[in-house]
Amino acid sequence: MMAKLPIELLCENLNKNQEDSEFKRTFLLENQKVVYKNNSKRHDYKQVDIGTPDYLDLQLDKYISVIEIANPMHSLWSDGRWNKLTMAHGCYWGKCTFCDISLDYIKIYEPISAKILVDRMEELIQTTGETGFHFVDEAAPPALMREVALEILRRNLVVTWWTNIRFEKSFTRDLCFLLKLSGCVAVSGGLEVASDRLLKLIDKGISVEQVAKVTRNFTEAGIMIHAYLMYGYPTQTIQETIDSLEMVRQLFEMGILQSGFWHQFAMTAHSPVGLNPEEFGVTPIKQEILFANNDIDFTDKTGIDHGKFSVGLKKSLFNYMHGINFELSLQEWFDFKIPRTTIDPDYIHDCLLEEEDFKFKGNSKVIFLTKNVIAENRIKTKKKHNYPYTKITIHLKTNVINIDLEQEQAEWLMKMFEENSTDQSKKITLQQLKINFEENFEDFELFWFSKSIQQLKENGVILSL
Repeated sequence: MMAKLPIELLCENLNKNQEDSEFKRTFLLENQKVVYKNNSKRHDYKQVDIGTPDYLDLQLDKYISVIEIANPMHSLWSDGRWNKLTMAHGCYWGKCTFCDISLDYIKIYEPISAKILVDRMEELIQTTGETGFHFVDEAAPPALMREVALEILRRNLVVTWWTNIRFEKSFTRDLCFLLKLSGCVAVSGGLEVASDRLLKLIDKGISVEQVAKVTRNFTEAGIMIHAYLMYGYPTQTIQETIDSLEMVRQLFEMGILQSGFWHQFAMTAHSPVGLNPEEFGVTPIKQEILFANNDIDFTDKTGIDHGKFSVGLKKSLFNYMHGINFELSLQEWFDFKIPRTTIDPDYIHDCLLEEEDFKFKGNSKVIFLTKNVIAENRIKTKKKHNYPYTKITIHLKTNVINIDLEQEQAEWLMKMFEENSTDQSKKITLQQLKINFEENFEDFELFWFSKSIQQLKENGVILSL
């Protein structure tokens, strides 16, 4: 988005005298010197006005696919072609201290509506014949992802898509299930250093426990998770590096992380660390910052050579991604002495024990996702007494669900299916559903948390968002 006007002005300047030319954030050669010009008063295009990418002149069928085996997310990037779109320009969080948050491409946050986005998806499907989409966001907003998923389902589109996220607690089990139903196959996100002290220093706004719960939710919905991992962050100790590795080992061992990659921390000129290095215990090595080369060499007050951990971290991760050698001591991955981890071997397991299934959240929106519902009135005979009931059968893509309800409650539920499907733009809240139910029956909570309704929720038939 930010580059469109500068390029448009360059094209216009081809037919102008240099004195009359206007530029937007442009480096150019003038009198044998590189100069920076930003003399245009025109505003950058808004996200809503940039239109749909046009690939008509590209011979898309001539491009080769590169299949990478070791890392499943890297394979997703390079095997086959994806239509590229953006849900929101910039980052809605915009606080991470290692990130270039002072620059416009991060700082200026501007989302677009789900309707416009899915319009663009349909247009790209028509022009490219491809139904795979990679949303190239810095961090896709959960609320917008939800609306995009609902819009995809509303239009009965069959697509495949993936994007980059923050491991927000907003990614509940139900939201992840909805994203999967709309075609989401993978997400990538920054766990960075799996240490709560350093996550707080990074200002990541997440904890390791929260990451574990979110990755569990995505995994149970059938969505692959890739984690960006970091080592060598300022003030990080050797103990924290080893403890971070142990956290990662447990995440893979629990099966709630499928892909990852270790990156050594790099200090950039436009990040909070680069702008205020003394606050983070690093000393920059003075050098001229050249165009498109904004990394800064530095010394860390800890004096630790973080680079020596690179081989061990990557070798262990390769094994964990292939589901092997979890039982090996962390020392096995390094050819020098390391400290024993201080992390409890069941830390991640224990993070996942807390269940939230029986919490009543009245303001959550309730959606009934399936249309293949059949209700049959039947009679059960027991000790010469007849008991009428309704058998509800729901045909999902992978299985069939059967539940039995009292006839009047079944009629009410069928009405809710009809009135609150993804076709309806207005969504009912759980509190409104409770009021509606209790106009005819008693004790909504007893019904809502009954075994039969729990079965529908666990299979993604009823979602609370």
